[in-house]
Amino acid sequence: MLELSSKIARGEVSWVTRLRDGLGITRSRLSGLFTDRTVDPALLEEIETALLASDAGAEATRFLLANLRERAGRVETGEQLKSALREMLVELLAPLEQALDLSGKKPRIIMLAGVNGAGKTTSIGKLARYFQNRGLSVLLAAGDTFRAAAREQLAAWGEKNSVVVVAQSGGDPGAVVYDAVAAARSRGIDVVIADTAGRLPTQLHLMEEIGRIKRVIAKAEPGAPHEVWLVLDANTGQNALNQVKAFDDALGLTGLILTKLDGTAKGGVVCAIARQRPLPLRFIGVGEGSDDLRPFAADEFVSALLD
Repeated sequence: MLELSSKIARGEVSWVTRLRDGLGITRSRLSGLFTDRTVDPALLEEIETALLASDAGAEATRFLLANLRERAGRVETGEQLKSALREMLVELLAPLEQALDLSGKKPRIIMLAGVNGAGKTTSIGKLARYFQNRGLSVLLAAGDTFRAAAREQLAAWGEKNSVVVVAQSGGDPGAVVYDAVAAARSRGIDVVIADTAGRLPTQLHLMEEIGRIKRVIAKAEPGAPHEVWLVLDANTGQNALNQVKAFDDALGLTGLILTKLDGTAKGGVVCAIARQRPLPLRFIGVGEGSDDLRPFAADEFVSALLD
């Protein structure tokens, strides 16, 4: 494990390999089912069990199994059925793969939300590096004014990436974000990424507050925020789908970030999201490094699940 960590730190392990390792639990359940097997009801039942265990959820699993049963009569081997499942998964997840367009407005304002511990602040640091690598200037707004550690963590990412961070101790998060937008406009910044305090969807007063932050951003920059993304911890399973529904209803999400695909997450919740609330999955993350956040690619993700 230490040797693998060292190779990752040196950049010797490819993104695809790391994603594959990150989805290892689900791949171990699924990939071995098809080898040297004939297509029969027992195999289909095992696939159904594996999909449910991977957090795909009952709705997506029913959908996939119904289509697999329809195709089962036209194939003879487990490997052929695996190819059919691959095609269905790619087709199911393809709508989540959408190119991000940051052209037009300047600054382009991205607002991030999520529950405590989902990885918002870390994701913001990685996003700053991602945009910088594409020639865009970035400013960060420390809108989580309640948690000192969040401000300090964001400041550390800002220092690491040579990015300005607008923050204040305590106070009104809307005011912090408003000041950040004004600073970005005066400096000619391309992208503003606004952090917000973690909250549970059941905390109605906090959900109302984050809605107010969104309205403050709109006052600071008409038409903003241009993107509203929810950060999800891949280890939360089907609860991630509930978070998507609640935050989308409250904020009108334009995208998702799925973090912590690090070997313990099952990843199948992406299927549930695609089936029930198919919002763009903008980025997925596999580790803690600056470059460990990449745009979602359906075919790449499915290969990591099945191969």
